[in-house]
Order: sequence, then C-alpha cells, then structure tokens
Amino acid sequence: MAKAAHQIASIDLAADKAAALRLTPVSRETEARLDRYVELLLQWQATTNLVAPSTLPQLWTRHIADSLQLLDLAPDATRWADFGSGGGFPGVVLACALADRGGRVGLVERIAKKAAFLREALRVTGASGEVYPKDIGDYVDSSPARPDCVTARALAPLHLLLGYVEPLVRKGAKALLLKGQDVESELTEATKYWKITPVLHRSRSGGEGWIVEINHIEAVAPH
Repeated sequence: MAKAAHQIASIDLAADKAAALRLTPVSRETEARLDRYVELLLQWQATTNLVAPSTLPQLWTRHIADSLQLLDLAPDATRWADFGSGGGFPGVVLACALADRGGRVGLVERIAKKAAFLREALRVTGASGEVYPKDIGDYVDSSPARPDCVTARALAPLHLLLGYVEPLVRKGAKALLLKGQDVESELTEATKYWKITPVLHRSRSGGEGWIVEINHIEAVAPH
C-alpha cells in the first residue's frame, strides 16, 4: 500500500490538467474546487480504489473533462442526480462546476466507504450537493424532487440503466449516460426492452467514449 501511495504522489498531472481545461474550460473558482477534489481523491486512492489505477496519469482528461462535457448538453439544468457516483464522476465534478450557478447534485452511492468519500469531497470543495447512501431504486422511490438531469457512468449495461432512470425521465428529466466502445451493441440489446430515440454524442475526451442522451423511454410491451 505504501508503494501505491508513493506512485500516486509522484504523478505529475499538470500537462493533463491543461489539456483537460482546453477541452472543457471552467471558471477560476471551479478550477480551484476541482484542484481540491483531485488532491483529496489522490489521498483516498492510496487506500480505497476509487478509479482504475492505470487511468491516474490522465485523471483530468479521462475523468474530469469527461464529466464536465455533460454541462453543455443540459445548460439550463440546475438539479442533477448521479447514479452510482463511486469516486465522484461525474457527480462531484458537476457539483464543483454548478456551484457557480446555484446548481445542486444528488449523489446516489450505496457502498458506505465511497459514500463517505463523496461527503468529504463535497465538504472540502464547497460544492453543493447531497449524498444518498442507498440503492438507486430506493432513491427514485423517495426522491424529494425530480431532477432536471440524471447521469450514470460505468454503472451497468444500458438496458438496466434505462430501467433505473425511466421513472425520472417519465417525469421530465433528461438522461445523460456515459458509455464506452460497446455502445452500439448495448443499444441493440436495450431496444429489446425499451422504446427509445437516443442521441449519441462522441466524448470530447477521446478514446471510444460516448454519451447517450435520452429524453423519452417507454417499455416494450411483452409478446
């Protein structure tokens, strides 16, 4: 564990940060909040697996810019819900940026250790949000207010994700679901269960990432 902590401490993120902020520019206030978040994440990463270790040298481009780009797809949204927030992508990143405009993010994470990290991340950054340490279904059933936008990243296959977000989309929320290179096969599988008209956005952060935008979901009638 000491070796892992040393490797994390030795990572130089300056060039990656500069590249990320060229892709997704933010205010100086948001940048300062994100700096505090990254510092905290690297501290916790030494003992808690929050992100894949191989992605740490590209933390800003692979994770932060990937999260920030969602804001341009829902520019008027102020109330967000992030399912399976884990290490805080995209939820904490969005909360850091939305603090400038009075926005708020609900972070839904059932794993206690990760929920504790998320609470600390909101505290040290001063971002506006709330952690819900519960299953997604329980959150949806008891959600105090419909979010404008619901997100999920690296959480579950698309046909299952649509089941999680459908109750909120039915009430008017937009879903922005971050997926990888298998997005087409996931969409094909999803259409066995759901009628959707997805809008695909290629990720600005490169690689094989995609954002699936969903504004309407309807269950396929059983045969």
